[in-house]
This record gives sequence, C-alpha cells and structure tokens, in this order.
Amino acid sequence: MKEKKLKLLTIISYALGQLGWSMLMGIINIYLVWFYLAPKEANLPKYIPQGNILGFLTIIGLITMTGRFLDAVTDPWIANLSDKSKSKYGRRISFMMKSAVPLAIFTTLVFYSPVNSISLINVIFLVITLFSFYIFYTMYVTPYFALLSELGQNSNDKINLSTAISVTFFIGTAIAFFAPSFWNIFIANGMEKVLAIRITIGLMALVALIFLFIPVFTIDEKKYSDNKPSGQNMLDSIKSTFSNKNFLMFTISDLMYFTALTVFQTGLIYYTTVLMRLPEAMMGILNMMLVLFSFIFYPIVNILAKKIGKKKMLVFAFFNLMLTYLYIFFLGMEFLTISTKVQAYILVIVTSLPMAIFGILPNVVVADIAADDAERTGQRNEAMFFGVRTFMSKIGQMLAMLIFSSLLVFGKDVGHDLGIEVKFCIK
Repeated sequence: MKEKKLKLLTIISYALGQLGWSMLMGIINIYLVWFYLAPKEANLPKYIPQGNILGFLTIIGLITMTGRFLDAVTDPWIANLSDKSKSKYGRRISFMMKSAVPLAIFTTLVFYSPVNSISLINVIFLVITLFSFYIFYTMYVTPYFALLSELGQNSNDKINLSTAISVTFFIGTAIAFFAPSFWNIFIANGMEKVLAIRITIGLMALVALIFLFIPVFTIDEKKYSDNKPSGQNMLDSIKSTFSNKNFLMFTISDLMYFTALTVFQTGLIYYTTVLMRLPEAMMGILNMMLVLFSFIFYPIVNILAKKIGKKKMLVFAFFNLMLTYLYIFFLGMEFLTISTKVQAYILVIVTSLPMAIFGILPNVVVADIAADDAERTGQRNEAMFFGVRTFMSKIGQMLAMLIFSSLLVFGKDVGHDLGIEVKFCIK
C-alpha cells in the first residue's frame, strides 16, 4: 500500500482518544484503593471489609489483582478479534466505537456501593463493575494502540504520534489528579463528601467519553491501512509474537516499568497526605508540575530518540526512576531540613524526565517491531503485539496494586506509615 502522508489534524484527533481513556484509567489507578481503603485523615465511610486474608492480602488488593488478571488475559483475545475483524468501519475503529460508552459508565459505577456500610453486597458489586471496566478498557485500548502502527507508516511519524499521545496521556492523568480540587468545591457548597466524589467522577467520565469518540468519528482507518485481516487464530498469533526475540526482551523491561508507574500513581496520594502531611488538593498542583516538566522534556526526547536511539534513553530512564523510589523512602523525615512542599516539588521534577521517556518511546518500539514482523512473516498481527504488551503491563499493574495495598497493612496513617515507606524496597 502506498505510504499516506499523516496530517497534523489526524495526529491530534488520534491523541485525543488517549486523553479520554487516560482520564478514566487515572481515576481507577489513583482513587480506587484510596476510596475503599482510606486513611483516617480522609474521613470516608467503609464499604468493604478492611481486614486482611492470610495476614497480608487485603480485600481490595485481592479484587484489584483478580480484576487486572482478567483484564490481562482478555488482551490477546481482543487483539486477535481485532486483527481478524472484517468490519466496514475498520479493524480498530469498530472496537473503539463499541466500547467507549460502557467504559465511561463502569468507571463511574466502580465508586458506587448499594449498601452504605460494610457489606458483602458491596464487594460483589465492586467485583462486577471493576471487572466490566477492565474488559471494556481492553476493548478500546488494544485496538487503539494497534491503530498507531497503521497510521504511522514511517519511524518519524510513529515517534510524532507517540509524542502526541504521551502529551494527552499526561493531560488526562493530570485531570484525574485534580479530582480532589473539583470535589472540594462541591463540599465547600455543603455537599456530603462521598456524593461529591461520585458526582466529580461521573462528570469527568462524561468528559472523557467525548474524547474517546473523537478518533472514532474523525479518522478513516481504511485510508491508512489495507485492512487485510490476519489469518492466524489466537494461539498461533501469540506463539508468533513471543517468538520475536526483540519483542520478548522488550516486554520484560516493560513489565518492570508498569509495576513502578502504578505504584507511583497509586501511592502519590499517600506520599502527599501521609508521608508529607499535605492536603489532598496538593495532588492537583503536584501533577500539574509533573505534566509541565514532562512537556518541557518531550521535544528533547523526540529529537534525541531520532539521533542516539531509543535503547540508550530507555536504560537511562530506568536508572533515573530507581533513584526516584529511593528518594520517596525519605519523604517527610525530620532530618530533611527543607519543607515538605519543597520535597514534593523535587519528587515530581526528578520523576518527569523518565515519565517523558517512557511515555513516548515504548509505543514506537512496539510499532516498529510489529511492522517489521509483518514484512517478514506476511501476517498482520499489529493488535496482538500491542495486546501482549498491554497484557504484560497489566500484570505489572496487578502486581503493583497487590503489593501496595498489602503493604498498607503495615501502616497507612500519619505517624504509622511503615507500609507506605517500605514499598520502595520492593521496587
């Protein structure tokens, strides 16, 4: 197929879809554990049992771990269905269209409980809504990333697309981090806190839905792809994907990254309110700074990736992230003479560079590997490569949620925060 020039408007339209789903995933990653296993300072009611199983595994940890596992195992299935799709709307857009509305709805329902006290009914309801969220998330995101490989028909286009979606990912996540600022407005006007949280999340989900639909209705997938369906079944496609040695090595490193990223996202509200004893609203300011400094690094990452290569930059980012977790252990300790606000500012500044690198380059690497594999084998399994990548990323997220929520058993409140501090050793 003749190479199609990629227009700026198409890049923007595609990237806005990521803004939508990153808002929704940000809400789940940041507030799910906090809402159902809240520290005393949050002053929230309890809806599910707060104890632990086998001395270390919390109920919310078990639910999130199982949900992530279900989410992960559906990735190859959805990817194969997308690769083999013969829909008139395209192999990718058709799945994004069907999943957008239920994805937004279940994001909201995750934070609703039928019973206003600790109840098994609430546990069952949470399991159903969270599992549904993960399934529809996969139905949107896996084909969405596969579309990147088809829209970007050369390496520079792929880097530009990945840079654009990195920008919208951080914007979407930033909006999610600002949720406490929004619900505090409702609270200041007399609304009860739980209702304020639920209304805020519902409104944010509605805004996210609009962004989810933008690439669906503005991008003609068939202009950029021959839309030829794959002829492989799911097992053969998975086997073919893992037989690619470059991709196998990449997925192992990607697993480590997503574990670290999810711990950071889930833990930031605890680092802020417990370790540094700052108000919840500080979350929005910190994330705005993280986005701002990441944006500053985006053009640099874009240029350097084209000059010195992706591998060297990814190795550097891993080393930088490791130092960040070491720093988190010391947050709020008395021997640090600088104020906790300054400590918080330092945290987001040193985290912004590796976030910028990891936000741009991994998708380009997968797209390049998928395109090269298609040329060598003749099989168009782009979605499967991204599906396997997201499978590994969700395993990392699952492990992170399990580890973090379980360590909270050892302390999650001001003055009793060992569980929050010790998790850096695991990372």
